[in-house]
Amino acid sequence: MTDRLVDFDEVLTRYEPLIGLETHVELGTASKMFCGCATTFGAEPNTQTCEVCLGMPGSLPVANAAAIEATIRIGLALGCRIATWCRFARKNYFYPDIPKGFQTSQYDEPLCTAGHLDVEVDGETYRIEIERVHLEEDTGKNLHVGGATGRIHGADHSLIDYNRAGIPLVEIVTRPIPLTGAKAPEVAKAYVTELREILLALGVSEVRMEQGNLRSDVNTSLAPIGSLEWGTRTETKNVNSLRSVERAVRYEIRRQAAVLDAGARIVQETRHFHEDTGSTSPGRSKEEATDYRYFPEPDLVPIAPDPEWVEKLAAGLPELPAARRVRLREEWGLSDTEMAWLVNAGALGLVADTVAAGASPSDARKWWLGELARRANDAGQELTELPVTPGQVAELTRLVAEGTVNDQLARQALDGVLAGEGDPAEVVQARGLAVMGESDELVSAVDAAIAGAPDVVAKVQGGKVQALGALVGAVMKQTRGKADAATVKRMLEERLLG
Repeated sequence: MTDRLVDFDEVLTRYEPLIGLETHVELGTASKMFCGCATTFGAEPNTQTCEVCLGMPGSLPVANAAAIEATIRIGLALGCRIATWCRFARKNYFYPDIPKGFQTSQYDEPLCTAGHLDVEVDGETYRIEIERVHLEEDTGKNLHVGGATGRIHGADHSLIDYNRAGIPLVEIVTRPIPLTGAKAPEVAKAYVTELREILLALGVSEVRMEQGNLRSDVNTSLAPIGSLEWGTRTETKNVNSLRSVERAVRYEIRRQAAVLDAGARIVQETRHFHEDTGSTSPGRSKEEATDYRYFPEPDLVPIAPDPEWVEKLAAGLPELPAARRVRLREEWGLSDTEMAWLVNAGALGLVADTVAAGASPSDARKWWLGELARRANDAGQELTELPVTPGQVAELTRLVAEGTVNDQLARQALDGVLAGEGDPAEVVQARGLAVMGESDELVSAVDAAIAGAPDVVAKVQGGKVQALGALVGAVMKQTRGKADAATVKRMLEERLLG
C-alpha cells in the first residue's frame, strides 16, 4: 500500500518536527575489534574470520588498542568528555548476522559523552548536542537471494558473510534536535556531512558511504505545535548517502503527518529507506534497552585511558573542518556566501584537493560547482560519488589553460573520464579532442564560413564588427568545436578587415 503524504509546507503549519541521528562509523583499523582477522573490504565471503569473531565456545576476545585510540580522537574532535574508566557490555539479541548471539558494545558506560557539533544551514547555526560516542563491533552481512529488492521479503534463501562481523564500529548518538522547523531535513544532512568531514580529517575511517563505512539511523517524530510532549519516533535504519539522509527525514515528516491527521497513532518502529523512491517502509517494532538485557562483558577488562595520554591525543589533532574553512576562505578570497555554496554542495574538500593538485581556486570551483555538480544532480548522486578524482579535474584545468582543449572539448574529455576511459590527457588523445591549430583544415573552414555568409561579411566590412560572432560560430560548428574561438576571430578579422 502506498503511504499517503501531506505537503511538506503544510505539515509545518501544524506540527513541529524533532530529529536525532545515530551514526555508525567503521574504523579503518588493520584488524578487527576483538581478534586479529583482517578488515579488507571486498574479500571473498567468510575468508576473514576466526574462532573469536565467529563466537566459538572457549574463545576469548582482546580489545583493539588502535580502535580505542581512534574513538577517543573522535570524541575529542567533538568536544566530548573522555571517560577515565568504562567497560564493554553484552547486548543480547538473536539475529543470524550475530554469530555469538550477542554484540559486544557499550551501554551505560560509553567512552565519550557530552559533546557537540555546530552546523550551518542557510546562514543559521544549529548546535547538535552529542549524547555519546561509544565503541562496539559490527555485525555480519545478510545476503537475501532471489527477491526483487534484496530484502528478506520475497527472497528464496539467505546467505551470511561474516567478514564484517567484529570490525570496530563507533556509534555517535545525538540528543534530540529541536527547533529546526522546515530546515529539519537540511540540518540532518548538514550534520552527517560535517561529521563525515571531521572523520576524514582525523583519518580514522574511509567513510565511504557506498561501502557502508558510514551509515546513519535517522530518528524522526512530530508533535503538534505548542505541545509539551514529543511525538512517537520512528528510526529509519542504515541510510547510506548524504542525500538520502535529507530525503528520509522529509519523507517521514510528510508520512507521519498523514497518519496523525487521520486520527491514527505513530508506531515506534524501525523503517527501511528505499533509494529508488525516496520512501520508507516498516521494519520491526523498536526495542527498548531493557529488551537487550545488557550486562558487563566478563571476558574483557575495563578501559581506563591515562589522562596524560588523552591530553597528548588532543594536542595532536589535525586542523578540523571548521578551522579549515576559515583558513581557505581567507586564502582564496571568498565571501561567506561563496564559501557556503561550496560547503552546501559538498564540494569544499574536492575543491581543496583539486587546488592542491595544481589547479587555481577559481578553476577548481568552476568545474566542481558547474559541470560536475550538474552531472551529479542529473545522476541523483553526491559529488563525491562521481568517478572522477580531484587530480583528474586539476589535469583538465591544466589542459584548458595550456590551450590543448577549450571548455567545450574539455567537457567531452570529462565524458570519457567519467566513463572510465582514463585520465583527461589520455582521453583527449584517444578521442582526438585537441584544439585545432592554424592548419589547412582551419583555413578551409574559415574560408567556407566567409563564402557561405556574404550578408554577414558585408555587415562586418560595413562597420558592424560584432557580426563576426556569427562567422565564428559557423567555423566552430564546422570544426565540431575543435577550433580555438580567439584564433578563429583573429583569422576572420585579418581576412575581412585587413
